[in-house]
Amino acid sequence: MKITTGTADVLPMGLLFDLACYRHCVFVQRLGWKLRTSGRMELDEFDRRDTHYVVARDMHARIIGSARLLPTLGPYLLAEAFPQLLGAKSPPRSPCIWELSRFAALDLDSARNSQQHGLASPHALDLLAATMQVAAHHGVRQLISVSPLGIERILKAAGVGCRRAGEPTTVDGRVLFACLIDVDENWRAQRRGALGRRSSRQGHAVPGTRATVEAGRPLQ
Repeated sequence: MKITTGTADVLPMGLLFDLACYRHCVFVQRLGWKLRTSGRMELDEFDRRDTHYVVARDMHARIIGSARLLPTLGPYLLAEAFPQLLGAKSPPRSPCIWELSRFAALDLDSARNSQQHGLASPHALDLLAATMQVAAHHGVRQLISVSPLGIERILKAAGVGCRRAGEPTTVDGRVLFACLIDVDENWRAQRRGALGRRSSRQGHAVPGTRATVEAGRPLQ
């Protein structure tokens, strides 16, 4: 898995186009979300010049995952569209907190992953680790996200520090909550090390993909 990251000013136009098409396939066609689209592309008002993108691609340069990071000092999805998830609390506004949205890790060409998206897919935790590296590079300590309730269990099982920023709320038939995620750029390596030690005692191998992230460059 190769990771490319940057803003719209840095990333190639072709990659941004492919990313918008990928998001349309995942969120509109597969998940049935009612989002604003342009043709077969999914973009909204939060896709701005200061938006940071994390894009995962396979060996054939096909997109297999994506994430969007927004500074909370400006408009962002939770604050503008889902403030009810925070109850009576004001949306976070801090240079140390960014929003994570449009997170998906789905290989559209793989039939076996047809029902997997978000953190349920095989490469999702590697993509999350890469996203944390990007956030940490910019001094971010926490991510906040509008998430399905099931994400909480997956994050905790993976050893990711997270907590609820408000009570779960039903929105358009889905139970969502505002999830605060601790940014730890070494979490994935530490987790692999712990799993590796446990598996070596049990005689198993531990698969995994390491990804180092630099702005605008694809890295293994």
